[in-house]
Parts: sequence; C-alpha cells; structure tokens
Amino acid sequence: MKIDVITVFPEMFRGFFGESILKRAAAMGVASIRTVDLRDFATDRRRTVDDKPYSGGPGMLMKPDVWFQAIESCLGDRSVPARVVMMTPTGRPYTQRVAEEFSAAEHLIILCGHYEGIDERVKTLVTDEISIGDFVLTGGEIPAAAIVDSVVRLLPGVLGGGSEATAKESFGSDGLLEAPQYTRPPEYRGLKVPDVLIGGDHAKTESWRKRQAFDLTSRNRPDIIAMGGTYAV
Repeated sequence: MKIDVITVFPEMFRGFFGESILKRAAAMGVASIRTVDLRDFATDRRRTVDDKPYSGGPGMLMKPDVWFQAIESCLGDRSVPARVVMMTPTGRPYTQRVAEEFSAAEHLIILCGHYEGIDERVKTLVTDEISIGDFVLTGGEIPAAAIVDSVVRLLPGVLGGGSEATAKESFGSDGLLEAPQYTRPPEYRGLKVPDVLIGGDHAKTESWRKRQAFDLTSRNRPDIIAMGGTYAV
C-alpha cells in the first residue's frame, strides 16, 4: 500500500512514522508512507498556502491552487486508483469498518487541513471526508496519524497472529469491545486473575470472554448494542 500525507507540518510525522508497527510495515515493504509538504506547491517567496475567506470572518482559509497541485502530484498518471481522504469535523465518523475499507486500497492520499479549513472547491478531488470524533482540532495531522496507524496494522503480515489478531479485538468481527485480559502473576496486591482463565477449560474461557465483552460493551458503549452488537454462546 502507498500512503501520502499532505500537510504544512511534515515534521510532526517524522517520529511517529519511524517507530513501532509503522516502521515494521515499511521495512517489510507492505506499506510505503511519505509526507508531502503543501508549501512546496506555493509560488511566492513566503510559500503562502492561505488567504482571507470571501465574505469575511475570522482566520485564514487554505488556498485551492496549492491543494490541487499537491493532490495531482500524488495521483501521478492515475494508473493506480487512490482514495483521497480529507480530514474534517464535517465528515462521516471514522470506525473500524472504515479502517478495514481503507486497508483494501492500493493508494491513500490524506489531506491535513489547518487554520479555518480548506477551500470548498478542493472537494472535487476528494473521495472521502472523514471525522475522528465530535470535536475540533487545530489541524488534520493527529487524525491523519490515527488513520495511518489503524489502517497499516490491518495489512497482511504486519501483526503477528494473522487475521485472528484483529478479529477478536475491540470492534472486531462481533462488533463488541474486547473482554478484560490478564497475565502473570496470578495474584497481585490481593487482586486475582479470574479462576476460569487459569483452569484450562477452553470452552468455559471462551464463554466467559464473550459474556464479559457483551457486559463491558453494554456498560461503556450501549450505542454499539443498539446497533446490533450481540452476545452468542
């Protein structure tokens, strides 16, 4: 998979893209991730990418010309289909299902807006408008980093354990939150690991995990239950 992140702050991604799972995916050749500096497409000495919005209002708006040129440079000859993703609080909510959808793409181009946003005309090149939550950030860099991480970890071979590693985690195949997990020691400061997890009965363990996942989801995310998250023995 090829991923381009267009931003006015490429340095924000340097450490993030060079560590942990993302570094591993790049080393494996599974993902090619690069940042594209939007200011490289400005034509004046100050490398200006914003201007005052028509009709007035506070703040500055990002100019369409630099965005069109930056996106088109990433698209190249368009022989490989690309998902052009704009990070915006007005977009559709980002979920694990969307992450799975994006992980099947050959090329992702992620646009990190800033200031008061991006000129509306740029949306003619956009395939997806995405929001990571009902709140506003100063720019799209943090949401873009979250999307890259959530997508790359789904690519074949990146995580140990194969597809099973992601099927049983939160928002996996059953849609529920993941059940509580424990490791050694079996008791710490008077807090014990549930007996069912150390008893060796795999059927009872699986039933316990399903019940715990459903109960946890019911308490913390009743909206998921209302949307069809289920408990099955």
